[in-house]
Amino acid sequence: MKKSLRLGVGALTVATLTMLAGCGGGDTAAPEGTDGAQTARGKITFAIASAVIGPKEEVAAYAVAKDQGFFDEQNLDVETINADGSVAAIQAVASGSADITAADAGSILAAAEKGVPVKAIGGLVQNWPWVMAVKPGSGIKSGADLKGKKIGVISLASGSSPYARGYVREAGLDPEKDVELLPVGVGAQAAGAISSGQVDALALYTQAYAAIENSGVTYEYLPNPDMFQGIRSITFAVRKDAFDEKKDLLTRFLRAGYQGMLFSAVNNEAATRIGYTVFPQILAGKSAEDRIADDTKVMAAWLKSATPTTGEPETFADWGAISDQEWTKTAAYTKGAGQITKDPVIADVWDASLLPAANEFDSAAVVSKAKAYSPK
Repeated sequence: MKKSLRLGVGALTVATLTMLAGCGGGDTAAPEGTDGAQTARGKITFAIASAVIGPKEEVAAYAVAKDQGFFDEQNLDVETINADGSVAAIQAVASGSADITAADAGSILAAAEKGVPVKAIGGLVQNWPWVMAVKPGSGIKSGADLKGKKIGVISLASGSSPYARGYVREAGLDPEKDVELLPVGVGAQAAGAISSGQVDALALYTQAYAAIENSGVTYEYLPNPDMFQGIRSITFAVRKDAFDEKKDLLTRFLRAGYQGMLFSAVNNEAATRIGYTVFPQILAGKSAEDRIADDTKVMAAWLKSATPTTGEPETFADWGAISDQEWTKTAAYTKGAGQITKDPVIADVWDASLLPAANEFDSAAVVSKAKAYSPK
């Protein structure tokens, strides 16, 4: 079942979160450590941090896991709600409206600093996906050239906003005085904003650009400074008390989700077709055959940011791992972007204890299933 959720970007108070904490989906699994803990049926609500208009994390980690029976194998019933950006998705988790979300790591750190009781439990996007784009011939060649310009971001609550601020700050500009950030969404809306001159540059992720370029539009991409290397982006996050109470359910969700990721990495086109089945709005009224070639390119672009840069899918291991070095660099970037004001205690916001069990699945069987996929 799908629901819609729109939450404001203002921080929730701890008192409000405590009052709402009992609203989440119930854990019907047997107590951890007892016989049957892995077989009792459970329910999880997954907050998707945006509208689903193209194939990316909600297709690879949710739609594929649902369609290919990975959730069923884990005896999980998973429903989704939609939020307007990472901040709103984290609020949904914190309020108890959802059990887990895939949100921007910087937004997770910012929420934790404000006292929102959330923690990260598994990585998703491994390679920095954000890039600054301009129209060919614009004369903008570097971050310094953005002084006095307008930059289009998805929303002020999305990861593109701190990315844009961090990018111009690294170029020696004041993000509050030297540039203006304007929400332009993604897809045709974002493309129209830069084409019409409403904005001078776009701060989007690579998958979003791939979708726009399918229409024949081309951009020039500004190089990212070295500071963005090794920074983590989309990461699974949960409410702290839910983590303590639902470790078994959350482990099973991660295990199914990472199987969906592996399946998608092996067969991009199959994942895209499954996305159409679970999220038919991706088709925007067109037929699957009209869109499959372009959308498979979009899916591949997203997976490039979400899987290791070397090796074949069959060799991928340690799904969800984030090193201390990556967290330190991510925190430094988040602080530089103005999302947090002090260095976080990483152990307070990151818990990798579920990942060993989440990685306990038959990778070869998933790979075989992906290679043998045939559209229904």
